[in-house]
Amino acid sequence: MLDHLIFTPADIDLSRSPLAGKIDAETYVLGAFNPGMTRLANGNLLLMVRVAEALKTPTFDGQVHAIRWDDGAYRLDGWPLEMVDTKDPRKFLIPGGGWKVMALTSLSWLLPVELDADGRSVVAVHYDKAIAPRTSYQCYGVEDARISKVGDRYLMTTCSVSPERHSTTLYTSDDALDWDLQGIVLDHQNKDMLIFEGLVGGQYWAQTRPLGDLYFAYPPGSEWRSGPSINLSRSPDALHWKPHDKPGIRPHSATVSTARMGGGAPPILTDRGWLTLWHGVEPSGVVGIYRTYWSILDRDDPSVTIATEHAALLEAAPALTEPLKDSMYIDNVVFTTGIADAGDFYVVASGEADLACRITHIGKDVFAG
Repeated sequence: MLDHLIFTPADIDLSRSPLAGKIDAETYVLGAFNPGMTRLANGNLLLMVRVAEALKTPTFDGQVHAIRWDDGAYRLDGWPLEMVDTKDPRKFLIPGGGWKVMALTSLSWLLPVELDADGRSVVAVHYDKAIAPRTSYQCYGVEDARISKVGDRYLMTTCSVSPERHSTTLYTSDDALDWDLQGIVLDHQNKDMLIFEGLVGGQYWAQTRPLGDLYFAYPPGSEWRSGPSINLSRSPDALHWKPHDKPGIRPHSATVSTARMGGGAPPILTDRGWLTLWHGVEPSGVVGIYRTYWSILDRDDPSVTIATEHAALLEAAPALTEPLKDSMYIDNVVFTTGIADAGDFYVVASGEADLACRITHIGKDVFAG
């Protein structure tokens, strides 16, 4: 089974970054990870890599700084160190106000990376097709692309980050290289919107994962655990979404390994139903332990789970990141974001340690009945 890192921060030429020459500060690649994936018309695979570009020296003059897009320019904003909590290297918290407020230590943009048909090697890096912030609701970055092909059209959801809102945005394309921004499709914090690769009952379907600070308890003895979970939505056009009345995949009370969960790769149709790869998070330390799991959903009613496996499909692989250990800032994280059919096996794309892109070949027999 192939299981390797295909793209790392060292593979990025920051002189070709959208920020190059537009900010008076030295930057570096904090991570090149969480790649959306699809198959191009030429048979190759395309990764849409999230590049987290961070300030090399974010703290100076008694302040910690963040990068912000502002009407075509990039600016530095500073907060006094005594006002913030910097325990998590990816962000800093700004206490006060009675709710959680944070800023990021990096700004993310998306880089198309073309691979060969099986994901074994990089064919081209399309810097000229990079996607960067272009509106005020993306001023802190564009994150975590997920790509689905429905009919002849490619649909890509992204997380757009700003003080205005933490929303989900949609891009569309005819070739998966030139993308048109369609705007906001979910106007609330939702990190994991995945559009099914095909229609169900003539409608588009998507997995979503809305977040909040309040969850109501399941009754004592329930098989489910309260907290972030995977919901479903339907749409006539992929732009206007209505939440589905029935719930999707819930955290199971028998394990803490999936105490928090969310979508991973866009669901694809198999002989058994919709195959969905999703992530579960076991509470541990600041970030938690992220693993990949799988379920099969009914082809006509995706709220019904046909099969699932409680053992993890993928876990973090320290041997893969050993050569990058000096660049690592978190561990125990694998975050699957794409899947493609390759005949007898699936090519699965993941972010490893919020640092690099991982490609894994998984035999189809793993998901057989």
